[in-house]
Amino acid sequence: SSSPGPRGQAGYPAAFFSVDLAAAARRLLAFLRSESARGNAGPRSVRRYEEMWLPLAADAAGGGGEEAAMLVPPPDVHLVWLCHCFHHESYVAYCASRFGRLIDRPSILDAENEEHAADCCRDIWAARYPLEPFDLDSSEFDGNNSNGIENDSANSEIFMMVQTYAGLADHFASPFVSEGVYHVAARRRYTCFLDLIRKGVCTTREDTRLVPSLDILLMWLAHQSFPASYATDMTLMSIKDSVMKMVVSYGEVASEETVERTRILWEEAYDEPYDLSGSEVDAAAVGTAREAFHWQAAASEEDTNRLYKGLQPRFLMEVCVFLKGEFDSEHISKEFLRLRAQRCYRSLKLDKSVSNLSCKNWQKMWHMYCEFATRGLTIEVRRSMGGCFRNSKILKNISFSWNDMLHEKSLMLTEELDARIMVMASITPPIQAPYLLKCVPDRVTDDGGAMISDVILRMRSYRPQEGRWLTRTVLDYGGKECFVVRMRYCSESICI
Repeated sequence: SSSPGPRGQAGYPAAFFSVDLAAAARRLLAFLRSESARGNAGPRSVRRYEEMWLPLAADAAGGGGEEAAMLVPPPDVHLVWLCHCFHHESYVAYCASRFGRLIDRPSILDAENEEHAADCCRDIWAARYPLEPFDLDSSEFDGNNSNGIENDSANSEIFMMVQTYAGLADHFASPFVSEGVYHVAARRRYTCFLDLIRKGVCTTREDTRLVPSLDILLMWLAHQSFPASYATDMTLMSIKDSVMKMVVSYGEVASEETVERTRILWEEAYDEPYDLSGSEVDAAAVGTAREAFHWQAAASEEDTNRLYKGLQPRFLMEVCVFLKGEFDSEHISKEFLRLRAQRCYRSLKLDKSVSNLSCKNWQKMWHMYCEFATRGLTIEVRRSMGGCFRNSKILKNISFSWNDMLHEKSLMLTEELDARIMVMASITPPIQAPYLLKCVPDRVTDDGGAMISDVILRMRSYRPQEGRWLTRTVLDYGGKECFVVRMRYCSESICI
């Protein structure tokens, strides 16, 4: 079992799950991102799931069915099975009406055991269904065309479930979602979310609905992917009949009022913002910014530049800074907040006036993407001194270190800026980003690599000369010299 651990500030609700949610989320993401899961799961896959796989799984589990058979179905069937499990109430009712008991998924949480279970299932499948291939290749997907579902014997309800989750892999495309520390933080918030449902059953109206954020949705789906464990845990928390009524499911459109209501209830219950870094409700709101950094391309493959030891990889993270409280000062019109990086980027100065920042609820002040090499950020309270140079002096400052935040299970820290002002910073796990290189001019050299005199260069107006080499030094994002490029100007071409 897994526990989210105690709350660092005021005691988060404790809960024990009958499945390791962090490992379950890791395996779910690995399957969704695999090439086999991105195939065409259509009517034929649904028929294979209903007519072949479920009877095989029921027989392999035995008459009692207390424990699931350690078998992994074909990829297309596996995808259909997962989508069916994501609709927990429908799946439980389906299994009860057809088999008289729940057909559970096996708790296989590592790649080696999963591969072994798939090989065992392949042998059993071949013996039981000799005319039906275990793995469908591209030429055998003709029966998966969704255009003819009206005239097909496949279950249209299950097929629509599969269609609903067609874009699930893209929904979790951000590379930091695969990090273990992200799963630990998500498990804690998922526990709070379930506790919020339990409180809602007792204290709010029955029509109150909650919208899960990205991390909570991941934990919820990973939990539902093991039906027996999910049913047991929901029963112990006394919310078995309330989850589907109160939670907005994936693919369902939530109104702005519902989203805002979720934020308010969360902040009232736990005194922290609902939309933290990597925990957004609206993925489209941050999708454009994340695509601009090319995170997927950089983090999805291994470092291809290991050959060049001088190249140092860079890591990016998403950072959100929140503020709560009221400023009380007689010079409030002259005071402002300044955000700076602890290391590098000394010219970075993000200022905000404090005259209109007083708020009773958490307010997002900055949402940005930082390099891990900056080590952290500093927030200063400054007062303008006037004058033609626009000088200001520091009244107080607080700092947030990336390393300190990564050691927190919640990936966030709260500091007191003033007696009545609190500041909270939240981050995502650092993810390798594309290399950032800069080419700067260097001295002109001769064929032997010796520098050419400035006097000669001035005489020739600094123009490239035949037989002379133009030199360019390549720097990385930290200003470190990586390598040198020398080009020789010839009459017909440029030689490198």
